[in-house]
Amino acid sequence: MIVLRRRILGRLPARRAQDQAARGNKYSAAAMKKKWTEYVALNFATAPRVDVPVRVIMTWYEPNRRTDPDNIAAAKKFILDGLQLAGVLKNDGWNEVLGFIDNFEVDKKNPGVEITLVARGKEAS
Repeated sequence: MIVLRRRILGRLPARRAQDQAARGNKYSAAAMKKKWTEYVALNFATAPRVDVPVRVIMTWYEPNRRTDPDNIAAAKKFILDGLQLAGVLKNDGWNEVLGFIDNFEVDKKNPGVEITLVARGKEAS
């Protein structure tokens, strides 16, 4: 059962950008994490709290196929922390997150990520 679905417009930083920030100024990686976590939280500001364990499905829309999928999906840290900051998830631990499914598509005009939270059958009823 789908509990919540939202699409975040824009590309979140891939692994390479995260690594470059960590190698630069000692505060730049922390600033990047804060900025993108808050951006995700802002997109979920009006979303209801989810009090059942969920599987997180992320469909990543990229403008092309130049970045490897594993590098794109490294941004899921920003997504999970943003869901917590927005109050959608209490935590991102084992009691709240059942697992992840990542899908990758090309959308030249509207890159971003669609996040779907799916509850396990018996918890949703």
